[in-house]
Amino acid sequence: MTTLKSQITEVLKATMRAKEMDKLTVIRSLQAAIKQIEVDERKELDDAQTLAVIEKQIKQRKESIKAFEGAGRDDLASKEQAEIDVLSQFLPEAMTEEELDSIIEQTITAQEATSMKDMGKVMNSLRPLIAGRADPALVSSKIKAKLA
Repeated sequence: MTTLKSQITEVLKATMRAKEMDKLTVIRSLQAAIKQIEVDERKELDDAQTLAVIEKQIKQRKESIKAFEGAGRDDLASKEQAEIDVLSQFLPEAMTEEELDSIIEQTITAQEATSMKDMGKVMNSLRPLIAGRADPALVSSKIKAKLA
């Protein structure tokens, strides 16, 4: 079974051969971020932890897009969006709206959540299920709507 890190390395090699410099820079920065965490924590990252790094990189770029658009720098915003597209190829397939609603409903029932006090409990048990497949902010707002 191939790991997420080995997939990233394979894509990096293919990108180097194709001489796609913009894409290459993004993948190298992702590998550097992964390597940095491995060195800091003195351990090898598994797929779930690697996925968390990718999600963090995407989140940072989304925040940059907001800032650039606010400053009227659409050129930089579109560059960041292109980087998100490169990083997104390493994420698992996104959940459909129906899948997401269903899994939230099941989790609320399983956790016996009845009010906003249970929000954290529901979110924590959903986190591993939605990792890389759904936007946590969207999931959070859906849970709020159901518990309110």
